Amino acid sequence: MTKLARGRAADQGQRRASFQQARSHATKQALVQAALALWRTNGYAKTTVADICRAAGVSKALFYFYFPRKEDVLFEVGLLSTDAAHEKAREAMRTSHDVPTAIGSMLASLEDTMRTSSPELLLEAILEGYRQSAAGQDHLERTSVVFAEIFQQARDSGALPEEFDVEHVAVVAQSLVSEGARHWASGAYGNRSFADVVGRDIVALVTGYSIG
Repeated sequence: MTKLARGRAADQGQRRASFQQARSHATKQALVQAALALWRTNGYAKTTVADICRAAGVSKALFYFYFPRKEDVLFEVGLLSTDAAHEKAREAMRTSHDVPTAIGSMLASLEDTMRTSSPELLLEAILEGYRQSAAGQDHLERTSVVFAEIFQQARDSGALPEEFDVEHVAVVAQSLVSEGARHWASGAYGNRSFADVVGRDIVALVTGYSIG
């Protein structure tokens, strides 16, 4: 095989791999979107894997290729929500190292997602997050990573003191988010905004550790 032919074969292989990756991502997203639509209409408990497969137009075998359990779709939704909130925090930190602004942007993004779900679905997602935390792979842990990034950048810029304990405060802030989401979903906050209530608590936490 000539060098030119080998180059063409490599290009074709790369295009096939890119196409397969894109198709795989699209299939996974279709399953997530189908599940969300059914959960909002019929409720989480009453929706089966077979229902999700019919709505997405895929086989059960393909579903289980991506998700071992129905609960893992819910887990994926939590990851996507956290990743979207992470990007909002990054956007805020790119223009300013103001910690309250970044935290507010992050929590507002989470609340936007939460408002599209029923209380039942939110509580089930929170419980699944707690279950997954035992394995060390969950969106709760990702939330603490987002906070750690915000605090580290603020400390590096001088907005937070050098002795500020980034990792510890990030974990505490993450726990405030997960518990705040549970209280908000159960109606404990009334008409108050999740982002406002939890954001105030986290800013108070950061302030306390900054002057402590």
